[in-house]
This record gives sequence, C-alpha cells and structure tokens, in this order.
Amino acid sequence: MERLEVESCLASMTVCVDKREQPSARAEKRYSAFSCEYNRCTLDYGDYTYNFTLPNGELLFKPDERIKGHVVIERKMDLTELSGCFTHERARFEREFERAKESGAKTYLLVEDATWENLINGRYRTKFNPKSYLASITAYLARYNITPIFCKQETAGKMIYEILRRELKERLENGFYDPFVN
Repeated sequence: MERLEVESCLASMTVCVDKREQPSARAEKRYSAFSCEYNRCTLDYGDYTYNFTLPNGELLFKPDERIKGHVVIERKMDLTELSGCFTHERARFEREFERAKESGAKTYLLVEDATWENLINGRYRTKFNPKSYLASITAYLARYNITPIFCKQETAGKMIYEILRRELKERLENGFYDPFVN
C-alpha cells in the first residue's frame, strides 16, 4: 500500500467494542479516551478490535457481521476479575482464547489497576493462590501467545487505542491487508 493509502486507512479507523461490554460511566470514560470513533459490534473473541475503510472504499468488517479480529484486546477490570476467569469461568475463558488462536489473531490481555507484584503477592480480593494464579497466567501467555498489558484504569482507553492503531499501521505497511483490496 502507498503511504497516502496507509494514512487514509488509519484516518478511517474505528474501535469495535464488543456488545457484551456492559455500559457504565467507567466504560464511557474509557471510550472517550479513544482518539477515534467507536462502534458496538459482535466480536467472536476479545473485547476490542479495529475496523477501517479499505482503499477501495469498503469496510474491512461489515457492521452487522460477527467480527473475527486480526488483533484483539481482552480487557479485565482488575486482578480480582481476572482471577475469576482462571477459576470458575476457566472453560469459557479458555474457549475464547482458543477461538482467537485458531483464527490466527494477535491477542493482548489488558488488566486495569494491576501489577505483577500485586499478582505474585496475592494483593487482590479472592482466595486464588498466588502461585497457582501466576502459573495459570504464564501458561496462558505461552499457550495462546498473549501479550499482557497492566495499566491504570485511567490509561486503559488510551492504551487500547494506541495498541490497535499501531497494530493496524504495521499491518498496513507490511501488506497484510493488500489481498483484501483486490
């Protein structure tokens, strides 16, 4: 793709927010930190991905289709919520990562108000054993090629936007979407 086409695609980027994300003041604050528009969509896996207009004028993903993003971000509110995903919601959580892996999606796991030190030292509000928690999360990182991002709640929206924009830019510049234009 030519430089001007890449810039045009980037300018048309929107963030797709999974329809299952619960509306709240906290979510609206996160969305307002995006430096672009967002749409509520049905994502097959993950909570966020991107969409954009291809140089031929078509959207990469149609608004009414179930989206299998090439890059997705799975967001968790904190270590307490994430620990539930490794305990009583483990089967559902694993199926979601399996679908992403089978589709070849790059997956980020963004956890708000979290640090490795808090996870390792059991500073969260569940009884999940810290050694088991660390073993579970590092196994998933290896098994599903997940990139972890720990950040403060107030920076989550900015991080989501920046990760998706940079991933899209890299893919556009490296010809990933060229076959979609023809």
